[in-house]
Amino acid sequence: MLQLVLASLVAHVALVGARITTSLYALSLHASTFTIGILIALFALFPMIFAVPIGRWVDRVGMQRPIRIGTIVMATGCVIPSLVDGLPVLYFSVLLIGSGFLAVHIPVQHAVGAFSTAATRAKHFSWLGMGYSASSFVGPVVAGYLIDHARHGISFAVLTGFVLVSMVMQMSKKLSGLHTQHIEPVKDSSQKGSILELLRNRELLRVYVVGICLASAWDLFMFVMPIHGTRMGLSASSIGLILGAFSAATFTVRLGMQWIARHFSEWQILTASLGFSTLCYLVFPFMTTTLSLLLVTVALGLALGASQPNVLSLLHQNAPPGRAGEAVGVRITIGNASQVVLPLAFGAAGATLGLFPVFWAMGALIAVGVPIAWRKSREKIE
Repeated sequence: MLQLVLASLVAHVALVGARITTSLYALSLHASTFTIGILIALFALFPMIFAVPIGRWVDRVGMQRPIRIGTIVMATGCVIPSLVDGLPVLYFSVLLIGSGFLAVHIPVQHAVGAFSTAATRAKHFSWLGMGYSASSFVGPVVAGYLIDHARHGISFAVLTGFVLVSMVMQMSKKLSGLHTQHIEPVKDSSQKGSILELLRNRELLRVYVVGICLASAWDLFMFVMPIHGTRMGLSASSIGLILGAFSAATFTVRLGMQWIARHFSEWQILTASLGFSTLCYLVFPFMTTTLSLLLVTVALGLALGASQPNVLSLLHQNAPPGRAGEAVGVRITIGNASQVVLPLAFGAAGATLGLFPVFWAMGALIAVGVPIAWRKSREKIE
């Protein structure tokens, strides 16, 4: 399983690197905030549409085929803008990169959940989260350095190389055996059901709502920070380092998640994550220096980094038997719907009103999840 996870992390470097390269390339072409919002939204458009079908596909056929097809699609999306200059090509490229990574992401999450017990699931998802934190650090730093010292096309070419490395890692016989020997595809049609059936599960619905609030906070940060940093006059390398500091903070808190999980329940951790994330977004507009911006970024990274392993643990605990892949797909569909809507809405708002209202609106959105998580955390105590 370790090699499977590593292959997905290498692919994730390409995804996060492509996001910052796309934003900064579009800014260099004098694109508006709204145009950048459209591009970032397109990363999530196909994942929003196809997450549930891919989740069902994984439940039905296993992991191997979806992951290999996903990396091929990703590589195609990364290589196109390295060969063809201009803004129009980015629209097609980001669609391929986002949808390709989805076909890698769902099977890997499903595998970690399937290989874990109720007692070890939060810990294993924390390890996976640490891996994604590391790849989220590498992607922006590498992309920012390449943009400053070469050009945007070179950045896309190097990111293509990361996807190809991931593809090679998946071709080993050891990994092929893992796909077929340990996680059996679900063939019993009696285990199938509608998406509404999953959404009518009140425990799952709570997890979905809180997870969306936290995922939106994460995704909006990745969308707004390149724009905010550029307006502050920061270089691509500096913006990449700030995004890297965010990822380093998520890695740090996940490193201690095993100890944290022994002292606090999943819902208690999520309550704290929501509260601190809200505060960070409320104070972001007042951070006018690189140091102050970096400090709030680290605080936000600690808060959001603690959330994902616990959301995934609760999701797998409450998913019906044989439908864990589909349950993950529903979460990704809803999350990507917000990734499509929020950059468009906040991109338009940022173009007309500035970024202050964007930060505060995001804080208000995150705060919606606080009462839900708080009530569940009190249930654990009482």
